[in-house]
Amino acid sequence: MNQAAALSQDELKQLVGRAALQYVVPGEVLGVGTGSTVNCFIDALAQIKAQIPGAVSSSEASTQRLRALGIPVLEAAAVQRLSVYIDGADEIDGQGCMIKGGGAALTREKIVAALAERFVCIADASKRVQVLGRFPLPVEVIPMAAAQLGRRFAELGGQARLRLKDGVPLVTDNGQHILDVHGLQIGTPLAFENEVSQWPGVVTVGVFAHQRASVCLLGSASGVQTLSFGA
Repeated sequence: MNQAAALSQDELKQLVGRAALQYVVPGEVLGVGTGSTVNCFIDALAQIKAQIPGAVSSSEASTQRLRALGIPVLEAAAVQRLSVYIDGADEIDGQGCMIKGGGAALTREKIVAALAERFVCIADASKRVQVLGRFPLPVEVIPMAAAQLGRRFAELGGQARLRLKDGVPLVTDNGQHILDVHGLQIGTPLAFENEVSQWPGVVTVGVFAHQRASVCLLGSASGVQTLSFGA
C-alpha cells in the first residue's frame, strides 16, 4: 500500500478507525473510548449502526458524538460485561501497555476498559514506543493532594505540572484535576501502575497495564499493521 506513505496523520487515524469496525460484535453493546482517533472510529460506525444496540462511552464528548449518530449510550453500571472496548492511546509499548489520558478521560476509560474482554487500541505509528514515558504521564488527582503528589513524582525523577485550560486548572468530567508528569521512563508498567495507584489523592494513573491492549491497529506508511499481545 505505497500510497499510504503520503497519508497525513489524520488520514492514518481514519484508516485505523475504519479497520476497527471488524472487531465490533454485531448485536452486542460496544465500549467506546475518547480522542481524535476514536472520533474517526465513531464516524465509521455510521456504516453499521443498525448492528449496534448500544454503547458505553468513556467521555461526554464521545457520548454526544454517538448519540448524534443515533446510537444509544448506556451507563457503565447497566452493563455487566463488554466483548470489546475500542480506544486510542498516547503511547503503546511492545507488550500492549499504554499511556492514556491526553484527553483527560483516563478514569472513565479505565473503568470501561475493565468491563471488556478485549481492548482494541487504534493509533498511528508515532504512538509506538520501546519504553513508556516520552509522552507526559497524565494522573487524575484530587486537587488538595496535587502538591504532595508532585513531590512524590519528583522523587522518581519526574516533573509534575498541573494541566491548565484557559489559564485555570482543567476540571475533568469527574470534577478533579490532572497532573502531567514529564521525564519518566516506565520500564515496568504493571509495577508502576500498582505503586502510584496506592498513593493518597491519586484517582487514576494513566498507565494501562492491568487493562492493556489485546490488539493494536497501527496506522503506518505501509497501511494498517495488526499487533497482537495475547490475553
